[in-house]
Amino acid sequence: MDPTLVTPCDNEDLLRVLGEAQRIGTLGPAPCQEIIRHATWFADVLPAEVTRVIDLGSGAGIPGLVVALVRPTLQIVLVDRRVKCTDALHRAVSVLELTERVSVYCGDVDDICHTSGWQESFDAAISRGFGPPLQTLTYSTAFVRPGGWIVISEPPIDIPDRWSKIDISKMGLSGPDRRGPIALFHVEQSKI
Repeated sequence: MDPTLVTPCDNEDLLRVLGEAQRIGTLGPAPCQEIIRHATWFADVLPAEVTRVIDLGSGAGIPGLVVALVRPTLQIVLVDRRVKCTDALHRAVSVLELTERVSVYCGDVDDICHTSGWQESFDAAISRGFGPPLQTLTYSTAFVRPGGWIVISEPPIDIPDRWSKIDISKMGLSGPDRRGPIALFHVEQSKI
């Protein structure tokens, strides 16, 4: 079968990687196809001009690995502070043959967001289950250049708006633009 015709939900290597992540406890028990479908939303909403992406709190590599498979022109950095996760991510990137475009970094986001070379050096930040809303936006904003994007997983639609208590414009952002199970923010200005 031509690998370019395989959707992420049918990618046997990805399914094995995610199954292993569930086995070692770095990914929840939801069906892998459901997890992949959700992660595909991140790839679908990232604007075409995006080339460099950081996935905060990557865990098992969701959504970053799926985004890398769906958007083969992107350079992606998967960041997690847990060695158990980053060791598994290194193996996953190799198995999925993404080593040319996807790198893995083990470190605490709080430390690296203040490090030269990381600040405002990405076109987009993506995250799924990273942390509380304000914390997630604050860290994401530190990594994304003005004019870039932040894409965050949202709770079910029937959950009250979790962004209403945050002054989004004061953070230099516009949004959120809710698209299915994710929220999209635009970085209007630097906050560094």
